[in-house]
Amino acid sequence: MEKRSIRVGIDVGGTHTKAVALDNATHEIVGESIVMTSHDDPMGVAAGVIECFEKCLTQNGIDPDDVVFIAHSTTQATNALLEGDVAKVGIIGMGAGGLEAMLAKRQTNIPAIDLGTGRFIETCHTYMKVKDVNKESLGKAIDELKAQGATVIAGSKAFGVDDLKEELLVREAAQEKGMLASVASDISKLYGLTRRTRTAAINGSILPKMMNTAESTESSVRKAGIKVPLMIMRGDGGVMDITEMKKRPVLTMLSGPAASVMGALMYLRASNGIYFEVGGTSTNIGVIKNGRPAVEYSIVGGHRTYINSLDVRVLGVAGGSMVRAANGHLVDVGPRSAHIGGLKYAVYTPTGEIEEPELEFFSPKPGDPEDYVRIKLKSGKRVTITNSCAANVLGLVKETDYSYGNVESARLCMKPLADYMGVSVEECARQILDKAYEKIKPVIEEFAEKYRIEKDQITLVGVGGGAAALLPYTAKEMQLNYSIPKYAEVISSIGVALAMVRDVVERVIPNPTTEDIRQLKKEAATLAVKNGAVPDTIEVQIEIDPQTSKITAIALGSTEVQTTDLQLKCGEEEARGLAADSMHAKPEEVETLIKNDIFYVFGRTVGEKQQVRLVDHRGFIKVQNSDAVARLCKAGEWEEAVAELWNAQLGYKTDMVMTPDFFLCIGGKVLDFSNTLSLEQLQTIMRSEFLEADENEPIILIAAKTEVF
Repeated sequence: MEKRSIRVGIDVGGTHTKAVALDNATHEIVGESIVMTSHDDPMGVAAGVIECFEKCLTQNGIDPDDVVFIAHSTTQATNALLEGDVAKVGIIGMGAGGLEAMLAKRQTNIPAIDLGTGRFIETCHTYMKVKDVNKESLGKAIDELKAQGATVIAGSKAFGVDDLKEELLVREAAQEKGMLASVASDISKLYGLTRRTRTAAINGSILPKMMNTAESTESSVRKAGIKVPLMIMRGDGGVMDITEMKKRPVLTMLSGPAASVMGALMYLRASNGIYFEVGGTSTNIGVIKNGRPAVEYSIVGGHRTYINSLDVRVLGVAGGSMVRAANGHLVDVGPRSAHIGGLKYAVYTPTGEIEEPELEFFSPKPGDPEDYVRIKLKSGKRVTITNSCAANVLGLVKETDYSYGNVESARLCMKPLADYMGVSVEECARQILDKAYEKIKPVIEEFAEKYRIEKDQITLVGVGGGAAALLPYTAKEMQLNYSIPKYAEVISSIGVALAMVRDVVERVIPNPTTEDIRQLKKEAATLAVKNGAVPDTIEVQIEIDPQTSKITAIALGSTEVQTTDLQLKCGEEEARGLAADSMHAKPEEVETLIKNDIFYVFGRTVGEKQQVRLVDHRGFIKVQNSDAVARLCKAGEWEEAVAELWNAQLGYKTDMVMTPDFFLCIGGKVLDFSNTLSLEQLQTIMRSEFLEADENEPIILIAAKTEVF
């Protein structure tokens, strides 16, 4: 029997833990398993991860030797912070003496961190002058903090970004005392002593909980005969080696939504869009821009940190949100759900049970409004009306959708509410979904403006059981396309299985040189290798924040060389069709501007503007813009070509200069150089990509004007 190469992804959800096994060559699903998430087990969610993983292998006849990649998402970090299951952190602040010491001492003395749930991360603090820092003095400081109740140590030094020696000494001294330690430089290389210290303290507070989970899971994977490293999903969409996770567990926050995004990206070829993860009670909404999820710093207790995670909004409206009504009118939908109210959805109730439905009002939980709607049946059973019920009544849910149910049951139960409101059942259903839409629309508009995504490029991407309850109606009202992928129920596990190693290095450099950029890229690539990425697979993306002069290097790489090659899987006509669909045009209206073995660039003239789509060999739309120009040239000609395109696409709005967004295709990479303030800055950053390039190597340049939605 031919040896297989299998990728295993495990996603830990609030209710279920799901595993999928994918063929590494084809990405086809070859095995699945599902168990209840083990919140109450002494081992925590790790027990469910282990059970799900073993079940997936044994039930599908997968040899442990065939597994080339295994990773899991985790709710552990998020839950620990939400539930206050955190350790007391002893902070060792370090810096110079004199007046500078007064400032550094104050900035490292982080008070108890409010977790927003009535719980806190307790802290205690001491300060040391750098000249006094050594193993002996640190040992005494750690003993003092331990006496105050600290069980974890956090080390943070003023300007520690420039010299890590003292922070690393803190870790060594803590380990010699048998204590866990979190040092600021492990998480961020940015200045900002207060924020660095706070981030280190938050990271330290969850170390004990995360270490127990990590060691239990890793031990079980090894006992099962898996030899490859165990990877953990990060909140920014990448994976990290479990050894690195033990230092930086806080980076796993929001790894569940991150897993869903990565799965949707792979299965939907999504490029620009608004992403929905719709459950029964809440919906996570985020952004996909140029094939990547939008990432931002997390906020904990109202304070910004240096923790990179998905930029997500959480809304209390979802597939199971219940209806509120008063004085003959609809009041709201949600935030309480059928699950919270202990009720079944009307649409999932057998039609034969719907006899003499009667409208009732109630309060789901003590302190809740008493205007939530439920339906009493002749049998005494009570059910409720939800967004899923309304979407089924309006025919927006397809039979193949997870949300599909008994439409007639929903109609019969909705009739008493419609009569109370003096409208038809259809109008009642429309008003229900309109209430949900009122909450969703502003988030879509906010994201579109924030990330400069043009309206004609937005696709709504939905996963989760409740996706069909919200997406079709929202898409219809906003005149947008939407997609709900195949395997929506296990899309998070697929995302984990297909995720790549990701690491980030950030620096504040007001006037970066080409050498600064080169060193930053090298550092990010080195971190990715340390996390398990194969060097030849690593690509480093540079991003610039013009307001803060922050340069970010994002390294992405695979844990093993992919078995699939660069042979075209998407022919020119199929690629043209994909580009035409995204332009809302017919294929014959779309022109091939440039093509090579890896990329197609398609264009369509609309008035004085040219729509442009860059499609890769797999059929992914990597760049899309409604006013752009593209050029094919040799690597040795890049500076002159960039200058010409820059000047051609430079725009003005009132008294503001609108600089173009640039994209470079070199080899198999698509590099995004958006948000540069000047041509000189763009050329400085771009130059690092050509240091080892052959002058005759063909490259593609795209310069795009961007209009906000």
